[in-house]
Amino acid sequence: MSHAAPRTFPASRMAVPVLVLGALLALTPLVSAAAALVAGAAIALLLGNPIQARTHAWTHRLLPLAVVGLGAEMNLGTVARVGLHGLGYTAISLTLVMGLGLLLGRYLKVDSEAGLLISIGTAICGGSAIAAAAPVLRARPHQVSVALATVFLLNAVALVVFPPIGHLAHLGQDPFGLWAALAIHDTSSVVGAGLAYGPRALEVATTVKLARALWIVPMTLGLGVMMARRQRMAEASGSELETGASLPVKKPWFIGGFLLVAALVTWIPVLHAPGHYVAVAAHHVLVLTLFLIGAGLSREALKAVGFRPFLQGLLLWLLVGSLGLGAVKLGLLSVG
Repeated sequence: MSHAAPRTFPASRMAVPVLVLGALLALTPLVSAAAALVAGAAIALLLGNPIQARTHAWTHRLLPLAVVGLGAEMNLGTVARVGLHGLGYTAISLTLVMGLGLLLGRYLKVDSEAGLLISIGTAICGGSAIAAAAPVLRARPHQVSVALATVFLLNAVALVVFPPIGHLAHLGQDPFGLWAALAIHDTSSVVGAGLAYGPRALEVATTVKLARALWIVPMTLGLGVMMARRQRMAEASGSELETGASLPVKKPWFIGGFLLVAALVTWIPVLHAPGHYVAVAAHHVLVLTLFLIGAGLSREALKAVGFRPFLQGLLLWLLVGSLGLGAVKLGLLSVG
């Protein structure tokens, strides 16, 4: 008498229901921003993510909406004051970070385009800056993937470790928000860290981060000039400039939306109460977005990073974070 083998279900069949359940839980107050990111990554690595294209698409749709919604609890006067400081600090840090990043990349013998993209992502705003710079540099897909994966991993770590470090360093909410905006790559993790630390930290972190994101425009223009010069030099020498496939340039339209919503709630008193509910909804959407970002991680992405590019990104991030923490702790950097 033969015994039938027990039926087993592949992990991929379990992944979709678990992802859906995780997404629903992320919309509740039960799940924090850091927990959502870690949970999404754990599900993707343990069970896989057979709907990665969909989660990736929803990430890019929801994050701008969450940032715009957060403007409903911001005072435009505060946004303007903090934002001007953010522009100034970013102008200084951008030069420093780019210089350090290029030196580290050259010392570690990282692929030049990948190293430049990692430096740009660290200096400005992570994946958004990389996505904007890649088509201008005509970077190859594997160079873009390496840079994005490096930034993604460091973002996940930053969201989890920054709030505890801030408490250990006895940072107030203003200094923490400024430090997070200057030292964490992506808008999602900056806002998530601010959300975990407190309402004022969230306000400062979001505003300074969006001011930092504005540097995407002059950065892409500068890279365009550099690439045009390279093209002319290549033509003069009778060679062809080696390039990758063209990618669409992403415009950070959510910055204007954030400012518009903040202006409406600031100047129209009747919108104060509805603005509060919009901001609460935006918080929940942000946590969901972080869960989806975590779900976008894959074993293939981890393997693709490589030791040298990751080491460049890690060392650069540690330098930026340490210098920034020291500066805000000593009062050298402040929001006003």
